[in-house]
Amino acid sequence: MARKKKRQSQQRISKKQLLDLFHKYTSPLALRDIYKTLKPSEAEKQSIRNMLGQLEENGKLINIGGKAYGLVEKMDLLRGSLEIQRSGVGFVRPQDRRRKDIFIPPHNIGEAWNGDEVLVALIPGGKKEGKNPEGRIVRILQRRLKRIPVRINKELAQGMRFAQPVDPKFSQDFLLEDDKSSSGLDPGVVVVAEPVERLDKHLWKGKCREILGPEEETDVQETVVKILNQIPRSFPKKVLAEAEALPSDPVREDVEARHDLRDLLFVTIDGASAKDFDDAVYVEKTRQGYTLYVAIADVSHYVEPGTPMDQEARNRSNSFYFPNSVEPMFPQALSTGLCSLNPDADRLVMTVKMHFSREGEVLSRDFFSAVIRSKARLTYSRVKQALLDNDREEQEGMGPVYPMLRSAEGLAGILNANRISRGSLNFDLPEPEIHFNPQQEAVDIQPKARHFGHQIVEEFMIAANEAVAGFLDQKKLPLLYRIHPEPNQDKLEALFKLLRKTSLAEHVPEDTDAQSLQRLLEQVEGTRHEFLVNRLLLRSMMQASYYPQNQGHFGLASPCYSHFTSPIRRYADLVLHRILKRVLQETEHTTPGRKKLYKLADHLSQQERIGMAAEREILKRLTIIFLQDKLEETFTGVVNSVTDFGFWVELKEVMADGLVRLSSITDDYYIYWAKEHCLIGRHTGRMFSMGQEVKVRLSNVSLSRQEIDLELEESEEE
Repeated sequence: MARKKKRQSQQRISKKQLLDLFHKYTSPLALRDIYKTLKPSEAEKQSIRNMLGQLEENGKLINIGGKAYGLVEKMDLLRGSLEIQRSGVGFVRPQDRRRKDIFIPPHNIGEAWNGDEVLVALIPGGKKEGKNPEGRIVRILQRRLKRIPVRINKELAQGMRFAQPVDPKFSQDFLLEDDKSSSGLDPGVVVVAEPVERLDKHLWKGKCREILGPEEETDVQETVVKILNQIPRSFPKKVLAEAEALPSDPVREDVEARHDLRDLLFVTIDGASAKDFDDAVYVEKTRQGYTLYVAIADVSHYVEPGTPMDQEARNRSNSFYFPNSVEPMFPQALSTGLCSLNPDADRLVMTVKMHFSREGEVLSRDFFSAVIRSKARLTYSRVKQALLDNDREEQEGMGPVYPMLRSAEGLAGILNANRISRGSLNFDLPEPEIHFNPQQEAVDIQPKARHFGHQIVEEFMIAANEAVAGFLDQKKLPLLYRIHPEPNQDKLEALFKLLRKTSLAEHVPEDTDAQSLQRLLEQVEGTRHEFLVNRLLLRSMMQASYYPQNQGHFGLASPCYSHFTSPIRRYADLVLHRILKRVLQETEHTTPGRKKLYKLADHLSQQERIGMAAEREILKRLTIIFLQDKLEETFTGVVNSVTDFGFWVELKEVMADGLVRLSSITDDYYIYWAKEHCLIGRHTGRMFSMGQEVKVRLSNVSLSRQEIDLELEESEEE
C-alpha cells in the first residue's frame, strides 16, 4: 500500500507541467487531449481539472467552449486592470507595462466595472496612427469591488429602493431589496450595496450591507473614498491582539542595551493635529559647525518580519490621511503609543548623528540604536512664533529648548541653501487645506501655511535619508531606493519652445539638468510667467517611486536617496531600518533579496498612488459640498489648464478649481492651440491662456458627477 502511494506521488502532475504542455502545442487543447498526452490516473484527472480552473482564474488559460482551453498569451489576449472614464469609455492597463493602454469603447466593456482585473482581446485593425490599440473585454478575472457605495434616490413599490453609485465611473443602477432590520434608508442616504443579480444592462438587484449616513456629511464622504480605493477601515483581530500584547513602554533590558540620549534636548515638530510622531531632532552648535541628531522611532524592534502585524503593514504599505480621520499602518497601541515619540516618555529609536562644517559639508556620520526622552511636542505654528515672529512669550515658554531651536534654524538654513544651489527643485505651488466648524462641516478651503518652520524638519529628514542611503549603498546590499527619474524631455522642450516666444527667451536654459531648471524657477519668480512655468514644469516631472536599483532623485538633485524617517506610517522605511540593523549587526533577521524587493517596490509604489488618488478625491468631494450654497457667486481666478472644450480656472478666494466650457462662451468660435496652451477666437482674436486672470461665476456643482462648472462674468465676455 505504501509503495502504491509513493508511486502516485511521483506521478503527480504540476501546474508547470500543464502550462508547458500548452506552450508545446500550437493550438488550444481539449481535456481529452490533455488526458491522452499525460495519461493521468483517475485521481490525477480530478487534480488536472482543479488546476485548469486555477490557471483560468489566474488569467493564464481561457476556456474557449466546452472542455477546451487556450493559452492566453497565444490568443492575442492581455490581462490588465480596467479604468472607466466618466465619459463611459474605458482603458485597460496591461499587466505587461511595456504595452500601451488598450482603449475599450462602451459597447465592448460588457459586465466589467471600474477597477476590475480583466482579459481583453485586441481588435484587428483597431489601432490608428498614434492612438491606443482597441480591444474588447472577454472575461472578468476578479472584481475589484464586491460592494459599492450607492445613494438612495427614491423608494419604489413593494419596499424596493432605487439607488445609484456615488462614483460616476460606475454606470450600474441598483434595486435594493427591503431589509426590515434596517431603518433610515431615506433618499440622500448613502449605503453599501452588494450586487446580487443583473436585471438589465445597467440595472442590478442588490442588498444593503451597511448604512453610512447622509451623503453630505464629511465622515460619510471619507468612508466612501476609503471603500472606493480599497483602503482598510479596521485591523484583523490577530493584528490587534499582537499590538495589545506589546508593553506600554520600553522594558529595562531594551533601554540598557542602547546609547542613552535621554538627557539631550530632543523635540518633535509636527502639525497641530498629528497623533503619531516618527521623528525627533536635536542640534548642537560646535566649533567646527553643527552636530545634528535625527532620532527615528524603532518600529523594527517590535514588529518582526512575517508576523501578522508585519504582513498587515506590508499590505497597507502606508498610513492613509483624510481631513478628519486616519487609517494608520499600525494599530494605535503602537502608532500613537509605544513607538510614537511622545513627550516625557522613554522611546527606542534608530539614530543618525551627523557632524557638519559651518558651510554645511558633512564631516562624519554615525548610525546606532538609542533611547531618547522628547522634551517637547512642538507644532509648526509654535516654531514660527518663536523663531520667525520673535514672540517673547513663546520663546520663554519653550525654556531650554528655544536656544537649541535657534541652532536648528541656523543649520537648516545652510542645508536648504546648499540643496537649492545643487539644483533641488523648489516649486511654489500651494496645497489646499479644509477648515471645519465643530460640526465637522467645511467652512473654508485655503492654502496650507508654509514657512521656514516646516523647512527645518524637512531639511533634517532629507539629510538623514541621504546619509542612510549612501551608507547602505556603499555596502552593496539590496535595498529600496526612493527614485525620481529625469523629466519628460518632450514636455520640457515644448515648454522651452513656448518660453522662447516670450520676454524670457534669453533665460531659457540650454540644459535640462536640475540646476538649470531651478535657475529658471528663480528667474520667473514674481513675473507674469511664474504660474505658467511652475505648472508646466511640474507636469513634465515623472512620478517618484520605490525601486531596488539606484537611479538618483532628480527633484532633490540627490545621487542616492531612500526613505528612512517614517517607519510608523511607511513600510518602505521599516524595511530600510531592518537592513541598517543587519549591517550594524543589531539583528539576526535576514533581509529581502533584490528579487523580492522588486515585487515589494511595485506594491509599495502602487499603494502610494492609491493614497494620493484618495487624497485628491476626498478634497474634490468636500470642495463640491462646500460650494453648494455659493451658486451664482463671483470669483477671481487663474487659468491653470486649457483643452479643446474649455479651460479650468483656479479660484483665488477659495482653493478650488472649476471648468469653463467653450459651449458657455458665445462671442466667437474658438481654436485650441495645444502647443501654446491657449484658445483663440477665430474672428475676435480673443485669447484664453495658462496663467491668465479671469472673473467667473459659479454656475453649477454636481457631487454625483464630481464637477464644478464656471461661466465667465458678463464683463469678461464683452
